[in-house]
Amino acid sequence: MYRKVVRPVLYRLGRGDAEVAHEQTLAGLRLLGRIPGTPRAGARLSGSTAASSRTVFGIRFPSPVGLAAGMDKNGVALRAWPALGFGFVEVGTVTAHPQPGNEKPRLFRLVEHEAVINRMGFNNLGSEALAARLAAYGDLGYPLGISIGKSKVTPLEDAVEDYVTSLRRLYRYGDYFAVNVSSPNTPGLRALQDAGHLRELLTALHAEALALSAGGLAGKPILVKIAPDLTSSAIDELLGVCTDVGIAGIIATNTTIGRPGVESHPLAAETGGLSGRPLTETAAKTVAHIHAETGGALPIIGVGGILEPTDAVRLVDAGASLVQLYTGLIYRGPGLVRRINRSLP
Repeated sequence: MYRKVVRPVLYRLGRGDAEVAHEQTLAGLRLLGRIPGTPRAGARLSGSTAASSRTVFGIRFPSPVGLAAGMDKNGVALRAWPALGFGFVEVGTVTAHPQPGNEKPRLFRLVEHEAVINRMGFNNLGSEALAARLAAYGDLGYPLGISIGKSKVTPLEDAVEDYVTSLRRLYRYGDYFAVNVSSPNTPGLRALQDAGHLRELLTALHAEALALSAGGLAGKPILVKIAPDLTSSAIDELLGVCTDVGIAGIIATNTTIGRPGVESHPLAAETGGLSGRPLTETAAKTVAHIHAETGGALPIIGVGGILEPTDAVRLVDAGASLVQLYTGLIYRGPGLVRRINRSLP
């Protein structure tokens, strides 16, 4: 039904503008979340069971399938996502300063490849606005991750304080925090994956988290989201920094600046990060490498190229403790979430 009825309608919105479909979907889900009992009823149909729950970096997840950052940046539809079967949600990426993001159009579907190119540029209302919204929600009833990034107006040399500001504002509301240093759509951001920059950033965030915990707030795990374009040696260096600082886990992977398998597509020349089916192989190999390099000691959230339950199973078999979807939801609809919940061990 999704492929034959819903998806064609969504793809025609805004004369085919993918961002219009995105915003209309969020608006509809926001309304859905206001219907009493809908999230709970949907969760019962999600395909997850009591056996599906698992505890990772000290958090109990009712199911291992989560919504990746980027879909609900400002947390406008947080009551609705459990109705689609998600066991956790990651909002953001959010920045210390509100920002409109890059110029439109900035989101493109490569339908025949089940892929998306985006150059959104961390468009969001800012961490202060997100904190106010999360305070109004109260208890969501499921784990919430918050992805934090650098504001575009902030120079690279001031990036640490930018991240720390967002962490401080949002600390009481998130169950875990994802440090996004791997988006290709903010100039200079990926330089923060270099060992020296990364150590400084993670040390400051870790120290801030400890200070907030000492002030009476519960401790929160901090994770790092990495790019799929890093070499094996660069990943190993990054993992060494994460282990030294005491980072709780890795999210692998973000979008790629490469164009594997879509080079001949008319939209391949658009700048931005590529996601979807072209990332399936790379994501699985990256997860397997991290798992082997850390001996399984560092939990991994696997994300990238999940369009079938077998893709999610492959990431778990490679060493992921949890998985996240975004592009797969665009092409396969919410039924994919239920099928994955039923397929994962």
